[in-house]
Amino acid sequence: MLSAAASIISSQVAGQSGSCLTHLIIPGAAAAAQIKNFSSARASMAEFYEHIKASSGAYKYFCNGQWLESSSGKTVPVTNPSTLHKDYQVQACTQEEVNNVFAAAKAAQLSWARTPLWKRAEYLHKVAVLMRQNAQPMADCLVKEIAKPAKDALTEVIRSADLIDYTAEEGLRSLGEGQLLTSDSFPGQARNKLCLVSKVPLGVVLCIPPFNYPVNLAVSKLAPALMAGNAVVLKPPSQGVVAGIHMLACFAAAGLPPGTVNVITGKGSEIGDFLTTHPSVNCISFTGGDTGISISHKAGMVPLQMELGGKDACIVCSDADLDLAASHIVKGGFSYSGQRCTAVKVVLAMHDIADELVAKVQAGVAKLTVGRPEDNADITPVISEASATFIQGLVEDAREKGAEFLTEWRRNNNLISPVLLDRVTPDMRIAWEEPFGPVLPVLRVNSIDEAVHHCNSSNLGLQGCVFSRDINTAMRVSDAMQTGTVQVNAAPARGPDHFPFQGFRDSGIGSQGIKNSLAMMTKIKSTVINLDKESYTLG
Repeated sequence: MLSAAASIISSQVAGQSGSCLTHLIIPGAAAAAQIKNFSSARASMAEFYEHIKASSGAYKYFCNGQWLESSSGKTVPVTNPSTLHKDYQVQACTQEEVNNVFAAAKAAQLSWARTPLWKRAEYLHKVAVLMRQNAQPMADCLVKEIAKPAKDALTEVIRSADLIDYTAEEGLRSLGEGQLLTSDSFPGQARNKLCLVSKVPLGVVLCIPPFNYPVNLAVSKLAPALMAGNAVVLKPPSQGVVAGIHMLACFAAAGLPPGTVNVITGKGSEIGDFLTTHPSVNCISFTGGDTGISISHKAGMVPLQMELGGKDACIVCSDADLDLAASHIVKGGFSYSGQRCTAVKVVLAMHDIADELVAKVQAGVAKLTVGRPEDNADITPVISEASATFIQGLVEDAREKGAEFLTEWRRNNNLISPVLLDRVTPDMRIAWEEPFGPVLPVLRVNSIDEAVHHCNSSNLGLQGCVFSRDINTAMRVSDAMQTGTVQVNAAPARGPDHFPFQGFRDSGIGSQGIKNSLAMMTKIKSTVINLDKESYTLG
């Protein structure tokens, strides 16, 4: 097993074998011992995951405590964004297999709901331990499937284990609390009724995470749902699916009762709507794009938790610390090639500081490295050729309408070099549409009111940020911005994972964050005790 320190070392060792590992400098015998220990740990992790793969090499799905191959005999390829090679295959499950998964989950949920909270927490803590012990293969999948830089891939896995631990502890506190109401607090009523208010599970929760955080945004759904007494069905994203299967293997190995956790894979065109409209679904937790709006239209009375993207605006006031603003804009706009819902998507700079700010941002962008995720490049290939083509369309539209290019447009298949656009105007698509790529537009505005108006005119309202040295100005801007979260003097970000996370308008439904997700995964039940006569405390 790898300790936390060894996990960090393992993220730095050797790297021509396609793993996340890049460098380690340890002298002499110590280096040999370290490499030997690392190799032994690698072999142990490979053995831990060996049962999730079929003899054909395709990854299995998980139903009712068993790793299975689809009766369809078909698989779905997973393309590496960096090489465009089909590195993995997963099962193309049928609608009948979807029925089987939901039947297993529905049957298991009743007994799982009767499992004490402390025991559910114990299971989740064990999952977290297994994820840390077996983190590297999961991180390797993130590098190959979604071109996430190696160091960030490992960080995502460890962060996810931390999220699970926190959820278990928070669940013990928040789910263990009830409420007692007495009838005499309402006008005209005597104290002859006692209302016991408790939190009960929803049933079966369908969890659908996005490609950009297929591990972290899966456990942010799975852990609260399970802690609240629900059974879960995970449908991983098409890219990130193998990392999701590895993650689910840790839940399976922790010994949760069969049917409590399940994972289904396949083509969205064949099982997507069948999953989201299945009569056994009691809640859908979805993170993604416009697909979520379609799901919401079809969901009927099923509770929804949705985060659907953002056009996160960064307002830079005249009194801002421009060095601070520029560094956060570069990191916020280009981290993971801009493929984050919380990436800075548009900069709204006051005219009087725009020249200086843009120069500082341009200098920061020039330092970004472009290349392979295995090499921990700042800018790596975007998720697909279709995504790259969409991004190119936004850039070409801006060029045709007069945007000033401060970087040269370069595209090699899915790999797009960072694009910084100045003097963008509201008639350009990039001023409104979410590129989900390494493209950052700067709009010059005459006032804070103009900046806020642009922000609030978007159909998206996930996050935003404001840079100002005056906290009074910052608070007024925050109050005026119609977004789920506003960061003051920092780029938008999801987390820490216990912070509330929500979007306005087309950016989502409901709120995430550990405590909010635990509440979302339950419903309120009241039991009213009718006394034969009035009863007063000490009376």
